[in-house]
Amino acid sequence: MAAETCWVLSDNKPGNENPCLGLAEAVGLETVVKRFNPRPPWSRLPPRLWFAPFRAPAPGSDPLEPPWPDLLIACGRQTVALSIAIKARSGGRTFTVQLLDPRVAPGRFDLVAAPEHDRLNGGNVISTVGALNRVTTARLAAAAETFGAGVAHLPAPRIAVLIGGPSKHHRMTGAVAAGIGDRLAALARDTGAGLMVTASQRTGRDNAEALRRRLDGVAAVMWDGEGRNPYFGYLALANAIVVTNDSVAMVSEACTTGKPVHVIELPGGSAKLDRFHESLRRAGCARPFTGALEHWSYPPLRETERVGEEVRRRIGLG
Repeated sequence: MAAETCWVLSDNKPGNENPCLGLAEAVGLETVVKRFNPRPPWSRLPPRLWFAPFRAPAPGSDPLEPPWPDLLIACGRQTVALSIAIKARSGGRTFTVQLLDPRVAPGRFDLVAAPEHDRLNGGNVISTVGALNRVTTARLAAAAETFGAGVAHLPAPRIAVLIGGPSKHHRMTGAVAAGIGDRLAALARDTGAGLMVTASQRTGRDNAEALRRRLDGVAAVMWDGEGRNPYFGYLALANAIVVTNDSVAMVSEACTTGKPVHVIELPGGSAKLDRFHESLRRAGCARPFTGALEHWSYPPLRETERVGEEVRRRIGLG
């Protein structure tokens, strides 16, 4: 019998929840999101040491109780033990999909989808180029309709600029942000392009303001954080994309559009992230940002659809 119900198990981190939602949408089942916050001591323990995992969610978390779903999709270290426990409580009936390296044996799940830069292997492991996401043709078309009027005054070509911020492996200061702004302003002046800029929550107010000041006098709009986020709209309306290298999610989403993706390097980095960016260069999706606007083509990344088709096959939907 084919699966009918789906849960997304979320640790309340958008970077973990959104790939799960994207995969659930690709599978096509109506989905219930189960969000939880783990309380001490579980919040401080690696998944292999979680005892009595159903006691881990703090008050206010969504209930985890029967009827158990046919399909469970989860991502992130704090979902691992609960995903395993739900499968056990269901008598093995729940098909479990874990995204990213779970840091336990992949065989504890029915399927694991992890980026190839995680270097995870196993008979039930699907390696992906980059992260799964919610970028679809339909979502981009709808966003273009919603946000098109707000950038209609910008000259072509239009460039979407996706700015991240400080992270575990990367640094951003006001000086770094200002430097990025100078390079973007020069690009706009040299090419006559219009810039559509959106900053993340990690960018920080001071860094965003430093960037904004450097874009004064060129054709640019920069989202101020108020109202609906135009992120998908900018992806849809862009002829090319410039993105900082700190976020696997943002760069992966950019490459899902099939448009030229120029990657700005922030100070810092790691061997794992270097492998990720190298995989995109090998695939022809992304190139380092040199200050110039380059033009090339490549098959858009469709990794979420690919994994979704495999999940559908394994749960009897196609």
